Amino acid sequence: MPVTSEAATTWTGSLTEGSGTVSFSSSHLGTFPIDWKARSEGSETTTTPEELIAAAHASCFSMALSNALAENGTPPERVNTTASVTFKPGTGITGSHLNVNASVPGLSAEAFQEIAQGAKTGCPVSQALAGIEITLEATLA
Repeated sequence: MPVTSEAATTWTGSLTEGSGTVSFSSSHLGTFPIDWKARSEGSETTTTPEELIAAAHASCFSMALSNALAENGTPPERVNTTASVTFKPGTGITGSHLNVNASVPGLSAEAFQEIAQGAKTGCPVSQALAGIEITLEATLA
């Protein structure tokens, strides 16, 4: 059965002078501020669409990798993934870099690289982001 997830945004004002908030149907954390300045210049206090995509990509990849490792007979003890999504004003989203470090007893570094590459390709968010470059840095703890 398909599952639909929702997020909502309220925006007021123009692109460069306006601002807004984003909220998630599943979250009890409230709303998160968004604005153009954070998106085009970076911010430590305001989220961006790219940060939200990065969160989706990191979580999806971690799930896909965990599943692939378990199917290989080498379930992970831990998977830590960071996704870094790049936005260039005037161009758009240009890439996503996945950096994963995992603890997987009994698995060689070579096998880990192969399984991680497969998870990168098979991850549904990676597939949704097929129009951008996706890179992977994978290491065993």
